[in-house]
Amino acid sequence: MAGLCAAVASMVLSRLDPGPDALKLWLRISVAVAVGALFLAALFARRITKDRRQIAQSEERFRRAMKDSAIGIAVVGLDGSILEANPAFAAMLGYNREEIEALTFFQITHPDDLQIGRETMDGLKAGTVDAFQFEKRYLRKDDTPVWAHLAGSVIRDEKSGRPLYLVSQIENIDARKQAEARIAEAETRWNFALAGAGQGVWDLDMRKGGTTYSSTWVRMLGYADGELDGDPDHWLTMIHPDDRQTVAEADRAHLDGKTPFFEAEFRMRHKDGHWMWILDRGKVIERDAEGRLIRAIGSLTDITRRKETEERLAVSATMLADEKERLRVTLQSIGDAVICTDAANRVTFMNPVAEKLTGVSGGEALGKMLGHVYWAVDEETGHRIGVTRPAIGQAPSDQNSRAVLIRRDDTRCSIRQVVSPIMNERNEFCGLVIVFQDFTDARALQRQLAHAAAHDALTGLANRSSFIRTMEELVAQARKDCTTVLAGGGGHQFMFVDLDHFKLVNDTGGHAAGDALLKRVAEAIRGVLGPEDIVARLGGDEFAVILKSGLAARAKIVARSIIDAIAGLDFTWDGRPHLIGASIGLAAIGANCGEVDEIIARADAACYAAKAAGRGCVSVAPDGVDNKTEPLAAAS
Repeated sequence: MAGLCAAVASMVLSRLDPGPDALKLWLRISVAVAVGALFLAALFARRITKDRRQIAQSEERFRRAMKDSAIGIAVVGLDGSILEANPAFAAMLGYNREEIEALTFFQITHPDDLQIGRETMDGLKAGTVDAFQFEKRYLRKDDTPVWAHLAGSVIRDEKSGRPLYLVSQIENIDARKQAEARIAEAETRWNFALAGAGQGVWDLDMRKGGTTYSSTWVRMLGYADGELDGDPDHWLTMIHPDDRQTVAEADRAHLDGKTPFFEAEFRMRHKDGHWMWILDRGKVIERDAEGRLIRAIGSLTDITRRKETEERLAVSATMLADEKERLRVTLQSIGDAVICTDAANRVTFMNPVAEKLTGVSGGEALGKMLGHVYWAVDEETGHRIGVTRPAIGQAPSDQNSRAVLIRRDDTRCSIRQVVSPIMNERNEFCGLVIVFQDFTDARALQRQLAHAAAHDALTGLANRSSFIRTMEELVAQARKDCTTVLAGGGGHQFMFVDLDHFKLVNDTGGHAAGDALLKRVAEAIRGVLGPEDIVARLGGDEFAVILKSGLAARAKIVARSIIDAIAGLDFTWDGRPHLIGASIGLAAIGANCGEVDEIIARADAACYAAKAAGRGCVSVAPDGVDNKTEPLAAAS
């Protein structure tokens, strides 16, 4: 810069005459040039300082953005190492920054998701990928999985284009994934509900080219998913010829706006050729500017059984005119109970079925608060099931399969209920519709099935599987309480009861005699025991008893009483008396008595010893395997 200034000055002087004035001019020009050079140098220095300050500020903003970001950010090497991570990412996985920066992305990725992103990395190294995003599961520090959405960019060398590292944003989407899973589960339950109720849904959308049917419905008709979709008029060809005109007229009346909704009952052909009775309800929900149909939605219900019932009832009504009223009531009872309320929760309507289930007449209920008529609680918790105005955003209907209706006289009725809000055209809450059904018999059947699964069908005693579960629970509890049960100590006692001379009864009287005698034996054993004691039939003529208040001395007394009770049975079959006896093996149940099968084996061995000692007596199993059993004679 200074050289350039000097050259300029020399060039100026060469054009001037040498003299005092020229010399003064030359000096002025030299000073001006020098001052200009210094000024320009200062400007360049300030520019460099400003650029450095801007770079530092940019880096500081990046650091601050990483630190303050609510979303995880990480700088990742091409080998997957975490070069730098912000606090949000570390906290998301339960680490601090130092811990997570010592790991690689492969170490914190769920094993099942390691392949996700492999193609992205390959494309990155090949230079075909500059940005990426995908979803995968990571592992928290406690090894629990968490779903995350990963989005990032590749940072490359400005000159060579070589990838240097990745900058990734990691967002926690675990809550969204769980919500999606719950939605999928709800859809599955909905499909099961449709199938169980014999119902399906159809959706006619002219913009999409035709009608679609729910998978539950097409399977009920014997078709595969999507096989019936398409032509909006195809369903008419499947209707019974005798019903087709009536259905077409009802369909046309609704399409022309003459009826508020479409409803018809008709027969539809199953794929295998047989006819099913269908109840079809639907409504046009969208029309174009000229009133033509754009979209309609409706439901299909299999009412074959109902129709068959109606036909049988109609025949009976024709034959038995005097029972007409009874049949009318029977038909009414097939329907659901319905209660309606206004916005203040006052009853505005009750149908006859609702009157019957609640025990309150419609005239008495009208105008009363809902709680005066209808009070439903959860069967398990006893908490009231809310039937008030739903909160904003809550689903428009609520179903509870464990509801119990409590009447004013404190009697109860198991019900299945659906509570739906009534909304007007301005989306204002106007009241509730409560639809419920009597589910008492269904739930009683469920309880009966559960009881049958745990009890012997012949004697009504606990069966082997349920008895073993009880034994396992007692042994586990004994271990938990650190209770050591000795033969002469406290705790529980186990008896293995084997009948003597029972085979002779089966051989002479047959299995019917044996079964009758086994019932008598079960009653005899139960009659000796206390209310907390447990008795089961293990199979054949083998029984088992658990004495809950199991002092060894009491166990021996109870065992002798059982033997006496069985020996004293007065059993006669086909005029022939039969006498049987019992031998009992006694073993302790406790923390130091081994597993359940070991306890049973010791009692079984003791029972064998009792039989060897002459039958009709009690033998006590030792605590140790090598000790001998102790036969005890039965009381006379």
